[in-house]
Amino acid sequence: MASSGAASSRRSTTDFISTKWAKAFFGVVALQALICVAFEAYVFGQFQTSLGSYQGSADNVDLDSQYRTIPTFLALFIFGFLYVLLLTWDALRLKNTIQVIGLCIANLALLVYTALQIDQINSSIDKLQKANALKQDPANKDVWETIRPFLIAIPAIIGVVSLAMGYIAYQLYREFAWDILKQIGADYRMKKRFLQYQVYIALLKFDFFFFLGFTVQFLVIVTGKTDAEKGLTIAAIPVTIAILLFAAFFTQRENKVGVCLVILLYFGALGYFFFKLVRIYQPGRKEHYQAVQRSLTAFAVLTIILIILTIINAFICMSNFGAGLKTHLVKPKGNDLEKDDLNSYQMNDQKPTLPSRMTID
Repeated sequence: MASSGAASSRRSTTDFISTKWAKAFFGVVALQALICVAFEAYVFGQFQTSLGSYQGSADNVDLDSQYRTIPTFLALFIFGFLYVLLLTWDALRLKNTIQVIGLCIANLALLVYTALQIDQINSSIDKLQKANALKQDPANKDVWETIRPFLIAIPAIIGVVSLAMGYIAYQLYREFAWDILKQIGADYRMKKRFLQYQVYIALLKFDFFFFLGFTVQFLVIVTGKTDAEKGLTIAAIPVTIAILLFAAFFTQRENKVGVCLVILLYFGALGYFFFKLVRIYQPGRKEHYQAVQRSLTAFAVLTIILIILTIINAFICMSNFGAGLKTHLVKPKGNDLEKDDLNSYQMNDQKPTLPSRMTID
């Protein structure tokens, strides 16, 4: 029994796209990543070529900020598409319906953000041209005219893919329902607890992307930062990764003290992003954020919403501690594997088991 359980675990990591709808979902997301990353790379290449010998200007802070805006945006989008692809693999491997739905929503967020980049890049190129920071093309062809069709095509592609992802996600929801039933059992309350746990874990994974996206833009593009502020922001990246990892660990192990500490840190992060959102529009400060004001606002608002949802779900998951879900989340060790294989298909929410036969005194 133990060997069959181990073999099943190996199959789940290698055959995660063995079904028709899983293949379709992964294929659609992979195709989107391939095309959009290629388009973004082309835009980046055209922009870098048009700069000529320009390498930034310490004397003109605003111009230098505009120069760094486009490469940062494009690098961030490339990371975004690849991260969505990674989360797609992860969701299909774990058969996490909630994460699949979250990916559909995240793809819509990418749609909005890629639409915002069109005007942002146009504005940056216009300012660089006025400052003679772009070299003249021998064919007298403007760099904006060259890259604009690709920038417009990207949100159009994401829109079509989002529709396809939504339809396939519905089919995957029906397909994964049977796997969840086998893992958790038919008990409605236990399935509800497992669903709430899945929502929480999915939120943690999306929290990471939006926090990192905000931080990268702030560090690279925003001007007027003090050395202390810059150092603290850099240090916050590994600290955030550790917090998210411990959040998942403490919840899986049903450690109330650990989860409470993590929730306190969530509130600290919430205060930080509210502070940054105010700072973006604060008189005397907003000039430093002008190059990425809209994009930073979008990232800050989305991150605040995600943190609030994460806090709510952390409390919900903590209220489910001690109800039997831990048995199905923590992998057994050694001799407990056989016991887990038997229990994974029989879930009665900790109700007493009736004897299989009567005894006669």
